Amino acid sequence: MISLDDAVTARLESHGERFEVLVDPDAALSIKRGEFEGDIEDVIAAEDVFEDASRGDRPPEDALEEVFGTTDPLEIIPEVIERGEIQITAEQRREMQEQKRKQLVNHIARNAVNPQMDDAPHPPERIESALEEAGVRVDPMEPVESQVDEALEKLRPVIPIRFDEVTVAVRVPADFAGSAQAQIRQFGDLQREEWQADGSWIGVLQFPAGMQNDFYDLVNEHTEGEAETRIVSDEDEISTR
Repeated sequence: MISLDDAVTARLESHGERFEVLVDPDAALSIKRGEFEGDIEDVIAAEDVFEDASRGDRPPEDALEEVFGTTDPLEIIPEVIERGEIQITAEQRREMQEQKRKQLVNHIARNAVNPQMDDAPHPPERIESALEEAGVRVDPMEPVESQVDEALEKLRPVIPIRFDEVTVAVRVPADFAGSAQAQIRQFGDLQREEWQADGSWIGVLQFPAGMQNDFYDLVNEHTEGEAETRIVSDEDEISTR
């Protein structure tokens, strides 16, 4: 379950009765779109159906039977969300908008590069400042993924930016190969790997270009700065030999 502070109210009015449930806002939107695949117990603040959630009042059981054909809250809650409306206060909307804005900044920073600076990643602070300058409005009720394209369109006149992936080859010396490769291989899409005769490990990984600094930090952390890396261009033959 989630905390009451993180929940919003979904409300359905039917047959002269009002039914309210407390649910995670993102999960509520997924349920309304028919995209929710998790367990309902994990995204609600109370395994209960209310007439007035703020007061804790519950509707009569015969009203539940009449409208939903059951009194089981776990069966009723998704239906209230699907058929009803999501209610949020001004404070909840402000907090959700701020959280969604941070998610949008992080998503763009992880995937975007500056084509005028040899495809260097944009720091999150630069992305956040550019979003503000471009007047990008973040919808707290929509998934981040559905807002990225519009945000990029508005960002391009403000900063040079594009989404890209990068392919990096890394060679880890034998002294660190055993433990380091286990961490490095999880960072992105491991396209190829090979253990060398001297005990060193070579891997070729692909990941969002904006995550290059995170990747190099990870490699240095687990190899004490002794690893070798190079970006593999489209023209290069991706080989570990």
